[in-house]
Amino acid sequence: MRRGFFLTFEGLDGSGKTTQLRLLAEALEQQGLPILVTRQPGDTALGERIRALLLDAKTTGVAPMTEMALMFADRAQSIQQIISPALEAGKIVLCDRFTDSTEAYQGGGRELGSDAVLALHRVLCGNLQPDLTILLLPPLEISLARTRSRSSNAQTDAADRFERERRTFHEKVFAKYREIAAREATRVVAIKGDLPIEEIQERIVQVVAAHGIDRRASMS
Repeated sequence: MRRGFFLTFEGLDGSGKTTQLRLLAEALEQQGLPILVTRQPGDTALGERIRALLLDAKTTGVAPMTEMALMFADRAQSIQQIISPALEAGKIVLCDRFTDSTEAYQGGGRELGSDAVLALHRVLCGNLQPDLTILLLPPLEISLARTRSRSSNAQTDAADRFERERRTFHEKVFAKYREIAAREATRVVAIKGDLPIEEIQERIVQVVAAHGIDRRASMS
């Protein structure tokens, strides 16, 4: 059986990545293709507990290295339990965040640097790389405004621990994402600008078609 296809979605909170992942999943399902949708952190019993801890705004005093270690604990479990079995079964795996997020948020935002993140990825994740990464990069102000609006419109204060960070933190994350896109130009497709949802969706469908995901899945 041919190996499946590993596609990740990246971007700041408020970038629209989760919406676009959902729309692509629906489009692929309509084609009858075998897909699996997952997210990080989360989606395993252990991962959900780590997610709750890391995103809870009440969680305080977490050292940056500890934060990064927890992200990789979740990721290693997800690869072993969810991602690798799905790829071996020939499925298209759509993942909301992967190691690029850790490099951007912990490597950039927490200033731990890329080297530490990439070294842990090699050791703990077997250096598993996505076949394709869609990076959504609307202007920083747009992402921050969407996040604030989402929190203010919720029944309770929905802002998580990362969303509550100061603007300077998000500026560093944004800059690191741009650095990753430049370095990984063959893997990462960056969609920039404040574009309508439909236009972004159309671009993603074109990118996915260019990578032949439908053909690969049909040969599994």
